[in-house]
Amino acid sequence: MPVTIIINPISGRARTAAGRSRVAIARAVTERLATDAEIVVTERAGHAHDLARHAAARGVQAVVAWGGDGTINEVASALAFSGVPLGIVPAGSGNGLARELGISFRADRAIESALRGSPRAIDVGEIEQRLFVNAAGIGVDAHIASRFNASSNTRRGLLGYAHITVRAMVSYVPMHYRVTVGGVVADVRAVLVTIANSAQFGNGARIAPGAKVDDGLLDLVVVPERSRLVTVANFPRLFTGGVERVPGCRLAKVSEVTVEADEPMTFHVDGEPVQGGKRLHAKVHPGALKVLV
Repeated sequence: MPVTIIINPISGRARTAAGRSRVAIARAVTERLATDAEIVVTERAGHAHDLARHAAARGVQAVVAWGGDGTINEVASALAFSGVPLGIVPAGSGNGLARELGISFRADRAIESALRGSPRAIDVGEIEQRLFVNAAGIGVDAHIASRFNASSNTRRGLLGYAHITVRAMVSYVPMHYRVTVGGVVADVRAVLVTIANSAQFGNGARIAPGAKVDDGLLDLVVVPERSRLVTVANFPRLFTGGVERVPGCRLAKVSEVTVEADEPMTFHVDGEPVQGGKRLHAKVHPGALKVLV
């Protein structure tokens, strides 16, 4: 059976013509490697998930996803538990999982690595029936993700993310949460509650420096707000791997966690914002996805 390559033609805010260029690159690599490949281009949100699900049902050898974190999430969610491995060609703003796995940012090299790579089993997280491979979160990171993904945002990449983050530090109002792990409840007014599968959000921002994608656990990071001055002073540590030095920060390896609040919560899965309810439950599925590296 052939390999399916799913291309998001506009990931990373690429121009429409980039789709044709990406198809040409994919075709050139597969022809050079004499690989029987089906190359398809997404047309709408959710299309990558549908394409990957149908490809897996047909019994393809692998599905390669070319796009940003949202595209990778769609394809990974379709392939989880199927045994069909995922290849990644990073082309987004954050590229969290690709960076964590050391995948090349040169498209031709990434495709070749996927087609010649060996499958590695990694864990998959789930929060409210939504799967994630990199990180999920509640709080300011979800707030930033919502602003970053808004159609009105014209700034992408690290600079765009940094701009929204700086503004959030002035305007964001933390909520009170009840975080339950192993029957123990912690009440906290938190800037963020991150549930990480890999160590980083993306762009090298390391929110959970001890996280590993294949340890069978998720890394819970809870950052309280003691005062806005303390939060602002320590905020860079949330992105530089120094989160454990933030006053009051709680880190734990968990297999599941429940977060409750008095108001409905916005959360994100791999950077995609989702409106949730007053209770969110997250858990890990060890080794549920194979990735070609």
